[in-house]
Amino acid sequence: MSAPEEKRRGLFGRLFGGAPASVPVPSPEAAPEVEPAPPETSPPVEAARPAVIIAEAPATPIETQQPEPAQKGGWFSRLKAGLTKTSSKLSEGITGLFTKSRLDVDTLDDLEDVLIQADLGVETATRITTALSQGRYAKGISQDDVRTVLADEVERVLVPVAKPLVLDTSHKPHVILVVGVNGAGKTTTIGKLAQQFKRAGRSVMMAAGDTFRAAAIDQLKIWGERTGAPVVAHKVGADAAGLAFDAFKAAREAGSDVLLVDTAGRLQNKQGLMDELEKVVRVLRKLDSSAPHTVLLVLDATTGQNALSQVEVFKDRAGVTGLVMTKLDGTARGGILVAISARFGLPVHAIGVGEAADDLQPFDPKEFARAIAVG
Repeated sequence: MSAPEEKRRGLFGRLFGGAPASVPVPSPEAAPEVEPAPPETSPPVEAARPAVIIAEAPATPIETQQPEPAQKGGWFSRLKAGLTKTSSKLSEGITGLFTKSRLDVDTLDDLEDVLIQADLGVETATRITTALSQGRYAKGISQDDVRTVLADEVERVLVPVAKPLVLDTSHKPHVILVVGVNGAGKTTTIGKLAQQFKRAGRSVMMAAGDTFRAAAIDQLKIWGERTGAPVVAHKVGADAAGLAFDAFKAAREAGSDVLLVDTAGRLQNKQGLMDELEKVVRVLRKLDSSAPHTVLLVLDATTGQNALSQVEVFKDRAGVTGLVMTKLDGTARGGILVAISARFGLPVHAIGVGEAADDLQPFDPKEFARAIAVG
């Protein structure tokens, strides 16, 4: 093991505690079915780097040591690859526009169109063109100058929303409701979070609240076996609100630190499904008036502009408190996260570039801005 790796693991242990605590399973009379933890002989999952930064309220979010540049470069390379579609569109537009030596109004108008087409949003596009115009009219400007301003302005938009996922330890369990449309990656994100919480020494329980799909229930049970976290599951077609209620009671009886509640994928414009989601929230509040304590909206980075309406509706109907963006692969339209941040200002806790637990990483605004602007 390298010295930097040992140093990071030592820091992780000091910040988040030692080995994960065991999670007791409620007795049979506690209605829900709880999946048992796997045998002790199961191989442990090795942590490469703390992925989602966890802080405890009301304490100040924990500052973590920056990884060594060489090791961080692997993640940045994957992030750049994931944002290729957005960065390529921007690069082509900038190259095509800034072939002349002087800046004028027409060029700035054309650049604004390029930025909007790359899903950065009107607010951010205006910020960037305004920054470029200040003191630069009739002066020489290079493509590198444009990219530098682009990266700086995108970073300014993103810095205020890059926040850790805060666990309020006055609530036990801290209930995290995970919502989003079909195929956004909710169940996988829950599994990754469970694995990372367990590494941080938290006791975790999961609720298979997507009762419409047997595959989603089975997928969450697999993550339960992988992480040693109990899974509360009912039969396919069971009432999702009732499942959430039973899971909350089970987690409370087990003394779990965190309860992660999956939900069925639903389109934001389907009234019946959104009403059902509101019912889940109401039922949780029968046990704790402040629950759910966190509502995570999982966004698929490939959906582009549609993500804006998803945020707006889920925020109003489910009380979204933070975002996770997944599927930052080569087809992603990741620029939409900039537009979402500028419009809604919701915390962005993490982004995902792959299927493994460590592919869900803390949101770094500087890295994200560089990956978009420089490519």
